[in-house]
Amino acid sequence: MMFARHLVLGAACGLVLAAGQGAFAQPAYPGQPIRMMVPFPPGGGTDIVTRLITEKMREDTSWTFVVDNKAGAGGNIGLDAVAKSSPDGYTLGMGQTANLAINPTLYPKMPYDAAKAFTPVAMVAGQPVVLVVTPASTFKTVADLVAAAKARPGMLTMASAGNGTVGHLTGMLFSRQAGIQVTHVPYKGAGPAATDLLGGQVDYYFATPQAVIPFVKAGKLRALAVSSARRLPVLPDVPTVAESGYKGFDTSDWKMIVAPAGTPAAVVQRLNAQVEKALSKAATIGQLQAEGSVPMPMTPQQAAAFLKSEQKRWGDLVRGGNVRID
Repeated sequence: MMFARHLVLGAACGLVLAAGQGAFAQPAYPGQPIRMMVPFPPGGGTDIVTRLITEKMREDTSWTFVVDNKAGAGGNIGLDAVAKSSPDGYTLGMGQTANLAINPTLYPKMPYDAAKAFTPVAMVAGQPVVLVVTPASTFKTVADLVAAAKARPGMLTMASAGNGTVGHLTGMLFSRQAGIQVTHVPYKGAGPAATDLLGGQVDYYFATPQAVIPFVKAGKLRALAVSSARRLPVLPDVPTVAESGYKGFDTSDWKMIVAPAGTPAAVVQRLNAQVEKALSKAATIGQLQAEGSVPMPMTPQQAAAFLKSEQKRWGDLVRGGNVRID
């Protein structure tokens, strides 16, 4: 009996020791630098927001982030690298409306399945597009533009930063709701589109805030409306499209941190909590608002539901408009 008791006690001690050794063998997350993939070049809107949020997270936690810019194919190349990474929480990506919700329908072949390849970690921010014209334009309001388009079907020209961009599809959606026909003029980027609008080569432009706010502030462009449900703090006097007579109109170019599918829920939750903490800081809010964005904190579950709804919404718009890439 005594021998059996010692045997049981010895086994129990062995299990405790083994458990302790296992705990030491698996350090708390994160135990190494976290790579944040930006699927666009340095200096752009996505890159700026990524560096802002990772810096605020670093300040709170002392975690090390390595921002890795991997551009190409509308953001598909960078996100593909995330999708094919180990699901351990050490490779994340800053996805957006385009590469998570539009491209899956726009591109005839995708390197990843946007509905299955990722685990949404946290929403970061969103920004509308801004409907702008030149000061010389006769359009002082959205109603003026719509009236002119109805009077001359197909004659007005609408610029965008390219086929399939959020600005292009927002313009399509607006035309559909307003019941107008216009000619779309796609450019290879926001800069060339703004240049031609300033030069009077096109009639109006649904643009990203970063591309046109400096011109609006300088009086070189006039903003008629923003596409979000609420007005932008940086353009408080500019009405929304919804306020201009199109109830329920709401589009935005959002940014969402994603991880490879299968990333542990505990890791996702920890990352989400730190993102939300960073987004609650007055300095973060101020910097986002200054560039035309607003924070969009969500739980991982809310982000996943939002992504699913946005994939359907933009996919339906691409299919319905028969939109194709250049």
